[in-house]
Amino acid sequence: MNTIRLQLRFLLPLVITVVGAAYLAVPLMDRLNFRWSSRELNLRGSLVTNALSDSIAEALRDNNLKRLQPLFSRAMQDERLVAIGLCAKNGRLLYATAGFPRQLTCEKVREISAQPKPELRLESGNLHIGVHPVSTDAGVIADLAVLHDLGFIEKRNQDARQYLIVLIGILGILVALITVAVAHLSWRGWVKGARALLRGEGLIRPMSAPAPELAPLAADLRERLHDLEDEYRRSLELESGWNPDRLRSLLRTRLRGDQVIVVSNREPYIHERHDGEIVVKRPASGLVTAVEPVMRACSGTWIAHGSGKADAETVDSFDRVRVPPGRNEYTLRRIWLTDEEEQGYYYGFANEGLWPLCHVAHVRPVFRESDWQRYRQVNERFARAVLAEARSDDPVVLVQDYHFALLPAIVRELLPRATILTFWHIPWPNPESFGICPWQREILQGMLGSTILGFHTPFHCKNFIETVDRYLQARIEHEHSSITFEDKSTLVESYPISIEWPDEATTAGWPSPEECRRRVCTRHGLDPSTMLAVGVDRFDYTKGILERLNAVERLLEKHKEWLGKFVFLQVAAPSRTSLEEYQAFQQRIQNVTERINRRFGATGYNPVHLLAEHHEHDALTEIFRAADVCLVTSLHDGMNLVSKEFVADPHNFNVDIPAKRVNVSMLFSPEWYEKDFLADKRFHGKKAVEYLIPYVDKPTAEFLAAGDYTVSYIDWNWSLNGTTASK
Repeated sequence: MNTIRLQLRFLLPLVITVVGAAYLAVPLMDRLNFRWSSRELNLRGSLVTNALSDSIAEALRDNNLKRLQPLFSRAMQDERLVAIGLCAKNGRLLYATAGFPRQLTCEKVREISAQPKPELRLESGNLHIGVHPVSTDAGVIADLAVLHDLGFIEKRNQDARQYLIVLIGILGILVALITVAVAHLSWRGWVKGARALLRGEGLIRPMSAPAPELAPLAADLRERLHDLEDEYRRSLELESGWNPDRLRSLLRTRLRGDQVIVVSNREPYIHERHDGEIVVKRPASGLVTAVEPVMRACSGTWIAHGSGKADAETVDSFDRVRVPPGRNEYTLRRIWLTDEEEQGYYYGFANEGLWPLCHVAHVRPVFRESDWQRYRQVNERFARAVLAEARSDDPVVLVQDYHFALLPAIVRELLPRATILTFWHIPWPNPESFGICPWQREILQGMLGSTILGFHTPFHCKNFIETVDRYLQARIEHEHSSITFEDKSTLVESYPISIEWPDEATTAGWPSPEECRRRVCTRHGLDPSTMLAVGVDRFDYTKGILERLNAVERLLEKHKEWLGKFVFLQVAAPSRTSLEEYQAFQQRIQNVTERINRRFGATGYNPVHLLAEHHEHDALTEIFRAADVCLVTSLHDGMNLVSKEFVADPHNFNVDIPAKRVNVSMLFSPEWYEKDFLADKRFHGKKAVEYLIPYVDKPTAEFLAAGDYTVSYIDWNWSLNGTTASK
């Protein structure tokens, strides 16, 4: 019974479809049959006219129309021919056979014959009317109206209908039999496969007999099992903080153990020569800080430009080296660039073009055709390296930053099944600003090769979606933050990145804050009681270093009592020193530093110390632990991680509610130093809390508004997303 019901589900729609097809096909066949028959009758009428033309011309010339009677009588022997009429050019009927309808005039004949369906309906039957010109050497002398009986067409239509209905019926029966057989076999296969899935085959272990048609069902069931597992884990309160083990487990379960490949311009470890020996350095980069812990957990492959002077000496024959040194947790694949390629791709298009274009720092972007060509070539080379490093056709490729805007689309062509996750580490401008770039379409098309495209903030996502809407013909679903371009979908989302938060074992190995302060003060000749503020950045005009120095100068200018008691230590790692804009900026910072020290310095005291050199992570940790204040004042940034590194130190991030020692999160913006925040009187006393609330995040604002705290402006450890205030 169940089988019959299942078959009826297939047969009933099929029967309805066959009947509908017949219903539509029969009138269509009638129209086609009439058109073909009408064309045949017109051809027959033309033959008759041509055969009678000479005789008609002689009869008209001699004015003896009786001579036409025997000719027309012989022509009327055709069983389909009903009547013939001769019409003068002036519309007068000159001669007609006996069967010619009396009510039919020459004008009426011409009118009917000009219609798409030249048919005259009479009680005795329907007639086809054709008008054919009688021509001589002198031209057209008359028209011959030829009337055919349409009864044979009706007989032909009936025969055609019968044949068509029989044919459709036979085809319907054959299709029904095939459909029932296939449905029966498919149902048995689905039942067998579903039982295998319920036993776990294809979900937690391979199926004994692969069934491609069950792959979508298996994927849905697998996804649902993952969701149920997550819900179960949350119900048991097993969710903990992110750690390497949990990340590895996520990659194995969610991504089925796929290979992870990171692509970035900056490498996580640089090999340099120092005093004849090879030393390893970590670059000053927020990208490296954020991504490198992921690679250590996943044990994948990191593809990057080999920029160190000793990089080539440490790789194998395939340009690979295991890192971190001594731990060998993942592979670093180095790509070598010529000086011309580095100048055009990195210093030129990426940092003279895209970097100022995406940052609202009022520096004019520069675009050159030669730089663009180098940028394309390098993106293609890195894409080929991804293909070479991929162990399967579906790796997870993490594309990092603005150096590789074209790479996602190239990798998509080389590895169509790859999961491509692109993260744009810098801001994204509005559509009008981005329109300055001459190759805006190519860049957008390249980025839309990504499976997921990430930005730091929803505002940057909104700007990107609006830019695509402006310059490309793409389907945008704003409610789902997705873009479909050339039949490929890209999810656009915000993912604020962070750092690897140190655990207790790590922080326990750090020197004590007192020891760090002693070392820093000794190294720079500072009084241990000095109020020490620090800033840690690359030498870049977007980081607000100049504005920060101006704020320090304003503080010392308005509050002389801090002279000799306050020192600002600025760590600025040199960056892109071959570009004139950066050379001029670095020189300007040097000049401002010297000016402040000349103005407020004294013997044994300089209020500003500029450390224009690279510092390793341990050295930065020592400076952070020694500092009282950390200033992060970027003019325009993606997600500055210096603040998070500062408050990651438990010494700088203490929460002791009973003692009313409070730590809050605060976001600096140019508005702060425009208001002389370091020297503003509003930072004294209880009113400070009211002034700070509009500038902090919601949880912090609610916490401050509920309390009663006295805040002194010099007791604040200023830091993006982590500022310590103590009573």
